[in-house]
Amino acid sequence: MDFMVIFPIVIVISAVMYIYYKVSILKTKDGLTQSYFNAKSRICLGLFLFAFGINQYVFYQTRISLFIGILFVFLGAMQLVRGFKETKHYRNEWKRLNPAD
Repeated sequence: MDFMVIFPIVIVISAVMYIYYKVSILKTKDGLTQSYFNAKSRICLGLFLFAFGINQYVFYQTRISLFIGILFVFLGAMQLVRGFKETKHYRNEWKRLNPAD
């Protein structure tokens, strides 16, 4: 049952990183960098929802927690996929605009 500790750690770290990237958006003025940080925060949000959904079912193991867990895992997976796609796009866009760096 050592894996029971992993999900709360992932939940806390992803929530902290989500807040970090959202604050980083406010600190920068460049639109491309803001979009990149928003995509990174979307990955953290997706990871948070995904881990939270799994943790809910593992902790409670009831039918209602299964349905809620499936919903959270589905929404988290959608956020993760979209975040990875956006991050890749904005990283390539930054490399295209800054070829010397």
